[in-house]
Amino acid sequence: MAVFKFLFYLAIYFLIRIGDIVVFLLLLPYRALRIIGSYLKNHVANFKSYSSHIPVLKVPKVKFPKFQKTRFSFKIKKKNFKQKKTEKRERKLTDNALGYRTGFFSKLKYFIFGILFSATFIFFPLIFYIFISDLPTLDGLSVSYIPKTTKILDRNGELLYEIYANQNRTIIRFSEVPLYFQQATMAIEDQDFYNHPGFDIRGIARAIYLNFTKGEFQGGSTITQQLIKSALLTPEPTIMRKVKEIALAFWAEQKYSKKEILELYFNYVPYGGTAWGAEAASEVYFGKKVSEIDLSEAAFLAGLPKAPTRYSPYINTDNAWKRRQWDVLEAMVRDGYITEIEAHKAYSKTLAFKNPQTSIRAPHFVMYVKNELIKRYGLYEVERGGLQVKTTLDLRLQKFAEEQVKKTVFDNQYLGIGNAASVVTYPAGGDILAMVGSKDFFDSSSDGNFNLTTALRQPGSTIKIVTYAAALSTGFTEGSILMDAPVTIKIPGSESYKPVNYDGAYHGPVPLRIAFANSYNIPAVRVAEKLGPEKIAEYGRKMGISSWSIDKPYGLSITLGGNEVTMLDLSTAYGTVANGGKRVSIDPILEVRDSGGRLLDEKIPHIEQVIDEGVAFIIEDILSDNLARSRAFGVNSPLNIPGQRIAVKTGTTDNKRDNWTIGFNENYLVATWVGNNDNTPLSPTLSSGITGAAPLWRTIMENLVQNEMVSDEVNIPENIVSKSCFGYTAYFLRGTEDTFPCRLPKPSPTPDEK
Repeated sequence: MAVFKFLFYLAIYFLIRIGDIVVFLLLLPYRALRIIGSYLKNHVANFKSYSSHIPVLKVPKVKFPKFQKTRFSFKIKKKNFKQKKTEKRERKLTDNALGYRTGFFSKLKYFIFGILFSATFIFFPLIFYIFISDLPTLDGLSVSYIPKTTKILDRNGELLYEIYANQNRTIIRFSEVPLYFQQATMAIEDQDFYNHPGFDIRGIARAIYLNFTKGEFQGGSTITQQLIKSALLTPEPTIMRKVKEIALAFWAEQKYSKKEILELYFNYVPYGGTAWGAEAASEVYFGKKVSEIDLSEAAFLAGLPKAPTRYSPYINTDNAWKRRQWDVLEAMVRDGYITEIEAHKAYSKTLAFKNPQTSIRAPHFVMYVKNELIKRYGLYEVERGGLQVKTTLDLRLQKFAEEQVKKTVFDNQYLGIGNAASVVTYPAGGDILAMVGSKDFFDSSSDGNFNLTTALRQPGSTIKIVTYAAALSTGFTEGSILMDAPVTIKIPGSESYKPVNYDGAYHGPVPLRIAFANSYNIPAVRVAEKLGPEKIAEYGRKMGISSWSIDKPYGLSITLGGNEVTMLDLSTAYGTVANGGKRVSIDPILEVRDSGGRLLDEKIPHIEQVIDEGVAFIIEDILSDNLARSRAFGVNSPLNIPGQRIAVKTGTTDNKRDNWTIGFNENYLVATWVGNNDNTPLSPTLSSGITGAAPLWRTIMENLVQNEMVSDEVNIPENIVSKSCFGYTAYFLRGTEDTFPCRLPKPSPTPDEK
């Protein structure tokens, strides 16, 4: 406002200066003649003889609007000195008596002429140019440029969440807007819509009258003007904004058809809160598409744009919206769109408004997907592009997993469990079917929005799947004998490392199958020592552990979970085994479409064979053997689901800060974790595979496989041979079946210690 005042005063100043210049230029000939006459009188001797031949000069008449015409003329006459002096004295006396000089009016008319000239040809054109230059362009007035809401859906099309910057908006085409909604809008907002050029003179006159008589700013706006205000201008109630609005409305009517303007109106105009446009409003208030609303609902929506807050059924309890609805129906009757009977029937219907709270389902998953979308398309497109995103999530399964995670934390508080998390995937496609990042996303007191499925945590013994994948790929077999006896690992420049088993016991020489199935630590450390930690890290990266960088040094503790991973990466590694050695990268998005329905991206799983199919089969067979793991977990542990062939592994970190269980069959993979966000140790009484994460894992997995029929036949890869070994059927890569004899070495009097 201050800038505008400054420019106005500056323009007035220049206008006055220009007027002065014009007056000077117009009086210049008169002054020149006076100088010439004076010169001739004083310096030419024979002035008298030829002065009579000098023609009489007259200033041309100048017409001024609303000013009395005057004539100005002068003659150069020969006068004697006494006569001239007498006339001058008499004129002075007359001027003094009248209080002004007659020459003042002569100068004034030239001054006024200068002002009018400057205003007409300089000032007003300049102001008009500035006004036009300041107007927004109509090029952006299109549904293509409207900020639109991005929708995230589950795999069955169920809405999970809507992403928008400040305006929740879904684009709708004119053909999708019901006729009675169009009629209701025109009846209450602009009954002469199809007849005016963008503005209504009668409406403007009525608004001006109300402004002056009641002192309230009234709009008198047409539908076109409302569109311009919503799309291109600010809502401030100023005269200048109104002038711009009328100018742009007239311009828009020349550029767009009436149907196009109505379509833009139904997409641009606010209907209350974050709902911008008719489609978003219908979804917010009624939970349905605008094409599905009836006459009663259409009358309600049509009445909202005038004062969305005043007529909101959520904010006000005085039923102002109901009175407004009747005003709309009455206007429709007046214009002949409906009958009085139809109006009363629509008015008597009870409207069922949707819960006004913004809902978000599967919140950890939604936020994870949002970040993935931003990586691909950028924040601007995600918040304003109106993307339609179908994800891999199964909402039914998600709800079940959320309930079980919350129940696990509540029922196991005596074990010191403060939080839990779970992920369910479809390994063959890299789909996330469920993601529960904490017990309660909305519990801010315990960092509920922190997503444990994407957080780095120590995996404990679950990471041994990588160690034994590397071992079986480099000469070891499931019949290889590993020594489970006290061992001291000397680390240069550091204290010696003495690994211990979870049960605190030593089990002597054991086959690799038994050591792996029962999660013995010491045999795993001995294998890691022979392979080298870098080899294990290499296989981890191959199988999907993205947090293990190439240039980072690793120690033997890598095989016991000393290096952090995320639950999603761990699920990818286990999924590699489930897929027969093929790593399938996890991708939570099935397809992405733009606001017009055009397909932008469709999921094509990225598949890469990273370990031998036979190696993957042997690992799956070991982890599916309930009898093989019974030494540590018993035969009736939560890891055993009768009638199902499911590979499963547990893991617990030092001081029991993290407790894991992860298992899979050919269709599903379930990973679970319990612990505390701040690394507070769990109760010493927690038993890995029995309490904690294992019961949670079993509940979710049982729900998935309860209706699955399991075949007795096992698909054995062509490069696998079997033979009896230690009293059970063992599997070997072809050519390695005789590498190690299937017998235990003779026991020594005392355990070896290295």
